[in-house]
Amino acid sequence: MREDVGEVTTSLHRPSTDNSSRSKPVRYESFEWQEQPPSNGVPRNVWSRTSRRLSRWHRPYTLALIVLDLLSVVGASYIASFLEKSRAGFSTSESFLLYAYIVLPLGWLLVLWTNGTYDRRYLGLGSEEFKRVVRASVTVVACVSLLAFATKADLSRGTVATVSLSALLLILICRVTARQFLHFARRSTGHGAHRMVLVGTLPEALEVYTAVTRSPAAGLIPVAIHLTDGYAAARGIETPVPVYAGRDVLSLVREVGADTIAVCGSASAEPGELRRLAWQLEGTGVDLVVAPQLTDIAGPRVHIRPIEGLPLLHVEEPTLSGPGWLVKNLMDRVAAGLGLLMISPILAFIALGIRLSDPGPVFFRQTRVGHDGRTFRVWKFRTMYVDAEERKATLDELNESDGMLFKMKQDPRIFTFGAKLRATSMDELPQLINVLKGEMSLVGPRPLPADDGDYLGDVRRRLLVRPGMTGLWQVSGRSDLSWDEAVRLDLYYVDNWSLTYDLSILWRTIWVVLKRKGAY
Repeated sequence: MREDVGEVTTSLHRPSTDNSSRSKPVRYESFEWQEQPPSNGVPRNVWSRTSRRLSRWHRPYTLALIVLDLLSVVGASYIASFLEKSRAGFSTSESFLLYAYIVLPLGWLLVLWTNGTYDRRYLGLGSEEFKRVVRASVTVVACVSLLAFATKADLSRGTVATVSLSALLLILICRVTARQFLHFARRSTGHGAHRMVLVGTLPEALEVYTAVTRSPAAGLIPVAIHLTDGYAAARGIETPVPVYAGRDVLSLVREVGADTIAVCGSASAEPGELRRLAWQLEGTGVDLVVAPQLTDIAGPRVHIRPIEGLPLLHVEEPTLSGPGWLVKNLMDRVAAGLGLLMISPILAFIALGIRLSDPGPVFFRQTRVGHDGRTFRVWKFRTMYVDAEERKATLDELNESDGMLFKMKQDPRIFTFGAKLRATSMDELPQLINVLKGEMSLVGPRPLPADDGDYLGDVRRRLLVRPGMTGLWQVSGRSDLSWDEAVRLDLYYVDNWSLTYDLSILWRTIWVVLKRKGAY
């Protein structure tokens, strides 16, 4: 028997041909397998089932969130206590202290719990957790207002508003901070993550592997692949994790120390197979997830519509018009106009630095492709010598980009001051002029040159929206990305756009620019 069957490394693995299983429980990190009685398909008590989950990271994390939420509401009550009429509506100071520091925090905690803010499905990733926190806070305000009206208590409106806004802000800040600590732990040590066995055909499993490992903060670590179409499909192919076939899936999960089974694509082609697998996993502590062949589609666009026991995935069309786009356009124009006024002294200083570094024009104008294929001339500060275009022909073989843009980390055509502008992305500030004119947006796909004329295939879909000064490519690696990855991110943005997403990208851009990652 091989002793390294369950080992998981970052090196490539040949498909394994070992079909043996271990006869004793195996401990992997914080997971310890104990033999479970076979499931008869009867639902178990929810509390006992939860206590047997193999992935336990969410328990201390949830406990920390509960403590932080309580402290946030108590802190909000303390802040409101400094208001002049904070005790209005309370007969005594003791009653105010009772409601402000005991009843309100516990009630707020109860509303947060009933709104699913401690549900592990929403913890650690995505915006659903924060949406539910906001929804719970609105519910608390409504309940307090209703109780005050019913009991005819003359509460101070200023106090209620202060407590509500302060508590919401403090809860959101604490949860964002806790999530950052969780992401750091997942990236650096692997703690707080789920170990997954991917079940399906090799192409489907590898596609899911690529998707879940693209973001270490998601906390999904594939440790093995179980093929449903036999070893022949994987013969001679190198894989990032060990490959198995012809095994009992549950025994394989025990062997590799996993806590999650991911059924990929069409792995459950036989009717009832997935249901029987779910029955088999009852009481084992193993989570079951299904990864359908829907890639790069954000959660808000996908809804489950159960019909006669058949869960249908309904995929909505991308929202590329309507009130949201009107608000986006208005926000772009206002922000660009105010931004140009506020940074005009900085722009003048940069222009002077360019003229002193290399005689020639301050701005670099290049034709780019915009919305619906219309071309426009982008504004940028010049960072290269005036003969850069003529010298480009001699450097084509040194191009480090695999796409339509020419990129070199040590481009000899860039003068010293220009390199500093590129590192800080300040050379792109004049693009606010393009935003003000409606040719670009603050957030959108990267604007590409028009040298190659028409854009075909998937790339053309980028032209459904205006290009942006920043975008997913900017906050995901910039020039370090491959061409295919940059296109994938641009298409993801087009298909899943929202105002909240724009604000999130703008916020992430600040930190990316400060880190100067991928800027050259």
